[in-house]
Amino acid sequence: MASISKRHPEADDIAVRRRILEAAFAAFTKSGYAAASTLEIATRARVSKRELYALVGNKQKMLIACISERAKRLDIPSDLPVLRDRATLAQLLTSFAARLVREISDPTVIAVFRLAIAEVAQAPEVARALDSIGREASRVALRKIMAAAQEAGLLTGRPAELAEQFAGLLWRDLMVSLLLGVADQPSPRAIGERAREATAAFLRLHPA
Repeated sequence: MASISKRHPEADDIAVRRRILEAAFAAFTKSGYAAASTLEIATRARVSKRELYALVGNKQKMLIACISERAKRLDIPSDLPVLRDRATLAQLLTSFAARLVREISDPTVIAVFRLAIAEVAQAPEVARALDSIGREASRVALRKIMAAAQEAGLLTGRPAELAEQFAGLLWRDLMVSLLLGVADQPSPRAIGERAREATAAFLRLHPA
């Protein structure tokens, strides 16, 4: 019998891995992380358990992979635009803020946060993974922007504190409303307005 690697070339492995992660996420949100079994995930993904472990790993690795794939969307390019003036900084902050709200307010991401909250007693590793991988991605990106602005002489203060302040101005009570299900994902127009308002408020707090 042909080996798994021969049956699935590299391109096929990527597609199967994606299918496994989608099945894992569906199982986690339906049954809960602690209750979801690898057999259930393998059945949903239409793969053998052996293939599941070979391409992704155990349940915790599946969870980390699910969160990591989404967190990649919040990466800041290594070649940030040169911040020579406040106008460029405002554009960068507004652009990143809009992307941040759009990605995190996505119903799929909100489902992950709800899963972490629901499983905090039985499976605290869900919340730890979400915080250390998912939430940290946005914090690192914002701190990078703030550090670049500080080096350019456009802001003063500690990058971590500046990033935290900006995030507070951006989100206000939206995240709680999304988690409670009393608000839907904002429209692109509403996201843009929120990003511009947060940037303007932040720069007023830190005048040139």
